[in-house]
Amino acid sequence: MALHTLSATALAQAIRTQTVSAVAAVEACLAQIQDLDPQLKAFITLDGDRAREAARQADQAVAAGDPLGPLHGVPIAIKDLTATAGLRTTYGSPLFADHIPTQDEGCVARLRGAGAIVLGKTSTPEFGMGTGTTNPLVGTTLNPHDPSRTCGDSSGGSAVAVASGMTYLAQGTDMGGSVRTPASFCGLVGLRPALGRIARVPKALPWEALVTDGILARTVEDAALMLSAMAGVDHRDPAAIAVEHWWVPPFSQKPWPEIRLGYSETLGVTPVAAAVAEVFNQAVAAIAQVCPQTHRATIDCSDAKAAFETLRAATVHHLYHPLWQAHRDRLSATVRWEIEQGLGLTAADYLRAEAQRGQILQNFLAFFADHDALLLPSASVLPFPASQAAVLAIDGTPLENPIDYLAITYTLSLTGLPIISLPCGWTRSGLPVGMQIVGKPHGEAQLLQFAYYLQEVLGFRHRWP
Repeated sequence: MALHTLSATALAQAIRTQTVSAVAAVEACLAQIQDLDPQLKAFITLDGDRAREAARQADQAVAAGDPLGPLHGVPIAIKDLTATAGLRTTYGSPLFADHIPTQDEGCVARLRGAGAIVLGKTSTPEFGMGTGTTNPLVGTTLNPHDPSRTCGDSSGGSAVAVASGMTYLAQGTDMGGSVRTPASFCGLVGLRPALGRIARVPKALPWEALVTDGILARTVEDAALMLSAMAGVDHRDPAAIAVEHWWVPPFSQKPWPEIRLGYSETLGVTPVAAAVAEVFNQAVAAIAQVCPQTHRATIDCSDAKAAFETLRAATVHHLYHPLWQAHRDRLSATVRWEIEQGLGLTAADYLRAEAQRGQILQNFLAFFADHDALLLPSASVLPFPASQAAVLAIDGTPLENPIDYLAITYTLSLTGLPIISLPCGWTRSGLPVGMQIVGKPHGEAQLLQFAYYLQEVLGFRHRWP
């Protein structure tokens, strides 16, 4: 087995037992990057020299018998929206092409503290806004399963790097589906944990409650391992869950005959491409064979579009309007459009959206009073051509704007519930399709355990391109 194909969990154990060196793992990733990244463009910035030095120090710590973190010696990648001390962080924008932060964001500091080795920064559209992952710095990031197609947005670089073996794990961020969509398009595990499970520090808007850090991985166990390193309370984030540690749960293939599952192809908020629905429904049928309490679900999400669009527009406008004023002509048309959606919003508009969001959460909590999980497609469309600027229709049904195709994911973002995306099947043309599994409040442990069962028993897992 080639070293880059090991799971992060297996690699961490092999480094601890000195079966594999961290230096060898870093070199395996850098070799994959050298071979594949000129075409796929997963990375904006590489940090190979520092990664090699960190690997040498990691191996010395193992040899000395020093205490080791859960990700000791494991190479990872960080999305280029996330600040990294001493390592260029561009936000996918030429305006920040030479920006080098002096401090790590909180999740990066936790990952380094757990022993992870940062290989570099992965590509994102400018400020995370856009259809697909493309920016003026590196161009368009391509899907490793079909390089003529998109990898999704906006954690696309992280997804491509993990799916193709350029790294073992990668961090992403998710507001409206930016971890789950690339996970679906690239055939990966994508984890958006419960709001506050991973403290977000620093935060320009401390009470902002849509964006979470997330995880791209090739296996469920790897996602759990990375979450154990990233999770934890930090009182500088008022939304952070007040639990000091989150521990990896035990995994087994024990059947789940009593689990109560609901499913929906559309949640009543979006059209879904027939090719996606076909694979999704086949996966649901397979689940129903081993989990007989699986039934179609209905949850009222009729105000999701109005709530999400208002909250997103208000947040984006607040954060980026100064750049719009100073550098409007240097921003992409997509970024300008996103910022301009917030012009003219009032406090009444914002509070109405918060009230709508609150009612949607109550509707989900009512569902979870007698269900354990909800199953949905992870994307309403298949990976589309990389040259396509926007998704404005699904199987001939027109959409109102470029973010409508994310309704199947952004509706769930409004709830703050934990969500995992698993590869649940493949189209006849060989493209991956993901399934979102939504868990109960703060229920990542059971969610991951059930996802592991589906991975092992039904084969819902990553395939190498």
